[in-house]
Amino acid sequence: MEKRRNDEVIVVGGGVIGLTTAVVLAEGAGRRVRVWTRDPVERTTSAVAGALWWPYKIEPLALAREWALRSLDVYEQLAQRPEATGVRMVEGVLGEGDLDGADAWATGRVPGLRAATAEEHGGAGLWARLPLIDMSTHLPWLRERFLGAGGSIETREVSALAEAEAPVVVNCTGLGARELVPDPSVRPVRGQLVVVENPGIDTWLTSSDAASGEMAYFFPQPGRLLLGGTADEGSWSLDPDPKVAEAIVVRCAELRPEIAGARVLDHRVGLRPVRDAVRLERELLPDGRILVHNYGHGGAGVTVAWGCAEEAAALASP
Repeated sequence: MEKRRNDEVIVVGGGVIGLTTAVVLAEGAGRRVRVWTRDPVERTTSAVAGALWWPYKIEPLALAREWALRSLDVYEQLAQRPEATGVRMVEGVLGEGDLDGADAWATGRVPGLRAATAEEHGGAGLWARLPLIDMSTHLPWLRERFLGAGGSIETREVSALAEAEAPVVVNCTGLGARELVPDPSVRPVRGQLVVVENPGIDTWLTSSDAASGEMAYFFPQPGRLLLGGTADEGSWSLDPDPKVAEAIVVRCAELRPEIAGARVLDHRVGLRPVRDAVRLERELLPDGRILVHNYGHGGAGVTVAWGCAEEAAALASP
């Protein structure tokens, strides 16, 4: 019994970072792992993500790229079973990108990376084949994989990390870390999406206007097309703005005219947990217990999830 107690880990946070970390701990480290989460996976911020693999709004970029490439290894394996895992390898264009800017971190590893042709994109851009994750499938799959490894999930509101009295606690609370740590450097960057019927688009595209800073992107997911987006610094509103939604559709239709007539299915809003730098570190508490922080991944939580999870699991070792 004492050994089980010493092996116990509580992961606070049940989004993609928390669940992926819990899976790595339960499978690789053989720990007795419990996840404490305020919301079921279907109602976490991760569930709203467009979920294209590519570092976005995350620092430090050099480390983020390392975590991203490790995660890419995993997603390529998971993409062999897309119906089960929700992960597919899909081609598309990173608008306004160029091979010089992509640098060696991507050119030597990202599949199909090349300059986009004029037919593929009107301006400069990079063509690539990247993981595109359907979070409505991937998050429940992660949950079941974790439970299958012997883990358990408890739905509970946590008002302080001190409530988790396990020998090892892993803080994967995202934006919640602002109050729980407390860490006021964590801030929301609001993203709004419009979900429409897919008019036959099978590639993704991201684009941004250098002058206005406005973004446009569309991601084909099973049975729907996700349109975005926004990056509103410091906004806490979870209510979709009809005018913003209309503008998103207009911007995306400028890239693919057939989007203009697509029937709207849903509106979504998520708050990216942005920090000046991801906090991925070990803290030794006064009573000798270990607290590992793994939060502040901005708009790249899905992109770096597996790389960060493996590092967090190593930090959680006694």
